[in-house]
Amino acid sequence: MNAIFIVLPILTLLMFDLGLTLKPQDFKLIAQRPKPVIVGLIGQIILLPLIAWLIIRVLSPFHTFRSCPWAENFHLSPLFIIGIMLVACSPGGSSSNVFSMLAKGDVALSVTLTACSSIITLFTLPLIMAWVTASVRMSDISIQLPIGNLLMQNIVLMVVPISIGFVVNIFREQTAAKIHNVLKRIAMPALVLLVTVFFFQHKQTIVEEFTSLGLTMTLLILATTGCGALLSWLLHLTTKERRTLVIEIGMQNAAQAITIACSPLIFNNEIIAIPAIIYALMMNLILLAYVGITKIKA
Repeated sequence: MNAIFIVLPILTLLMFDLGLTLKPQDFKLIAQRPKPVIVGLIGQIILLPLIAWLIIRVLSPFHTFRSCPWAENFHLSPLFIIGIMLVACSPGGSSSNVFSMLAKGDVALSVTLTACSSIITLFTLPLIMAWVTASVRMSDISIQLPIGNLLMQNIVLMVVPISIGFVVNIFREQTAAKIHNVLKRIAMPALVLLVTVFFFQHKQTIVEEFTSLGLTMTLLILATTGCGALLSWLLHLTTKERRTLVIEIGMQNAAQAITIACSPLIFNNEIIAIPAIIYALMMNLILLAYVGITKIKA
């Protein structure tokens, strides 16, 4: 089974579901409370890819880069490096809104950040990934990033379903709420199905690389959630805002990363999607633990 036929409808439904939760007043939050919004976007758009790149540089075999004087001390293949950076450049989807609600965070802030980052990364993701693919040296395989195809695919799979959901919520708010209640229940089982299909298709590779990729992804999640907590503390944000920023900065859209990796119009390489699969597993474990801690504190 080709995973692209599973991940495409999942991503489309997730983005449509995000649109169903959006309201015009959500965007007014940028003017009403600019500090947490700006901090969240800086964390998602700038700090997250930067942290991922630093972790890769510390853990990866440096001979995979064009100019690295240091010796090899950990194994990450060039395809995995591209996959890790792809995850870091994909903003949190509608699942982050659910986690914010479970953690008793600021759901309105979560929705605003998710919507804004989804729009901004339409442009930042192609730029960062073009630089990444140009920076990684691969002797046995050629990886090209068709930026035009990436931009068009993101518009079709993200902007269009988000916009449709947004319009439905404006003109048919009760209908939007009913559809959202259905979609939020099937999102997690759909992602579990996707992870299961990927695991059986690439079982040997995942098992062999789980130590290095599991460590890398765990470090990425812990570093970014910690960064969200630190920024919130330094800027004296409220408890609800802090909890939301921890989740929004630490939680990425694995479905989008998998779609880009597997798409025949872009990378067309399922190996690049493996970091996103492992990230989805570690992300849910760590953030569920965080939600549990917030409930204890409450």
